[in-house]
Amino acid sequence: MATIYDIDPNELIEKAGLEFKKLGIKKPSWSDFVKTGRHKERPPANTDWWYFRLAAILRSVYKLGPIGVSKLRTKYGGRKNRGHKPDKVFRGSGSIIRKALQQLEENGFVKKIEKDVHKGRIITPKGTSFLDKIASQIYKPRPKVKIEAAPKKQEKKPKKQVIKEQKKEPAKQEAKEVVKKQPQEPAKQETKEVVKKPDNLPKEKPEQQVEGVKKEE
Repeated sequence: MATIYDIDPNELIEKAGLEFKKLGIKKPSWSDFVKTGRHKERPPANTDWWYFRLAAILRSVYKLGPIGVSKLRTKYGGRKNRGHKPDKVFRGSGSIIRKALQQLEENGFVKKIEKDVHKGRIITPKGTSFLDKIASQIYKPRPKVKIEAAPKKQEKKPKKQVIKEQKKEPAKQEAKEVVKKQPQEPAKQETKEVVKKPDNLPKEKPEQQVEGVKKEE
């Protein structure tokens, strides 16, 4: 079951205010022309603002109770624009908050309590179930999203091993560069066949020309 912490506060206050109006709770006659605090310049524009203020105060009591008028005045106060003067913060109207708490107490949504040093109003089981039912009506579960597993991280090598590898790598690279720089073997040239004469053969003697003798033809 959803609670007031699972939904948007503005939606809860709006829905609860309309429910208060259906229950027949009457707003004060002076609520049509009164301001909600000294920091406001005009009365609220919405004619049903009283029911929404009841819902907002009931939600505050649910969360912060036990709580009194003084703390709620600070909560519903605001900054006033004073023209050329610096802005100043004023607390909300105590009369409106007091009347709203009394009205909620008459209808059984809150009650007075004194707990040690703290005293004020707390929410009753009726008020808790009232807000929780409205919250469950508004609540919309979010669709489930599949979360993919993150890729495994590579194991980091120790620093000493990384330093050793860094020292070894340049030597390997230099060896590769040397191999690359070596000139490639030229294409095999066609070898001329050279016939060597054997050394054992006798050397040919040059023909001696004899004077006065002619060669026979």
